[in-house]
Amino acid sequence: MHDAAGRFGDLTLDAFIHRLSSAEPVPGGGSASAVAAALGASLVTMVADLSAGRPRYADHAVLHGRARVEGEALAARFLELADEDASAYAAYASALKSPRDTEAEQAVRAAAIRTAARAAAEVPLRCLEVCRELAAVAESLAGRSNVNASSDVVVASLLAEAAARGAAANVLVNLPAVGDVAWAEATSTRVAALVDEVATLARATETAVEAGTARVPLVGAPQAGPATMTGAASR
Repeated sequence: MHDAAGRFGDLTLDAFIHRLSSAEPVPGGGSASAVAAALGASLVTMVADLSAGRPRYADHAVLHGRARVEGEALAARFLELADEDASAYAAYASALKSPRDTEAEQAVRAAAIRTAARAAAEVPLRCLEVCRELAAVAESLAGRSNVNASSDVVVASLLAEAAARGAAANVLVNLPAVGDVAWAEATSTRVAALVDEVATLARATETAVEAGTARVPLVGAPQAGPATMTGAASR
């Protein structure tokens, strides 16, 4: 939990937007990205619900059931990440304000900044990783769910991509302050790969929906991995 005001997930949409638009440092772009992704995950759940129990989509019943569960879990996780991001940035902002009048205080402050900066990078990195899971499950539903909700599948994937890019920006901005060149380089490489994967899944989702044709059933649960990518090619 980021502060005594409670979790972002407990706020009304209007209250969250009001807090986001204030001059307070949190919530910021990282939390906004996570909340956007939570909306995308909720759309996945909606599409699964609109598809379940319909004879036309019976071949995909297992996918719909598991996508619904995953969509709910992802939405909850993204809201947790919104809180975690706010807490991490608040800690970083606090470290920046640490005393630095003496050499001892400067050393303590520098160490605190490095630690807080790393945490502030790790949280959006986790968000980016979960965005890939969201993009994968959205892609798995394209052409395998209620055609009347096909645009909602696309929106879910686009929100996953937008959130992923927002999370990536929040990772990268904190890397210089971490003070670990090797870790920063490895993290930058990981971020670029994840953003590319999310974008690829989002494009695959759009392509499948635009084709307007049914796709073969996806064996097993929707997941981020080779099985999902293979499914994208088997329209």
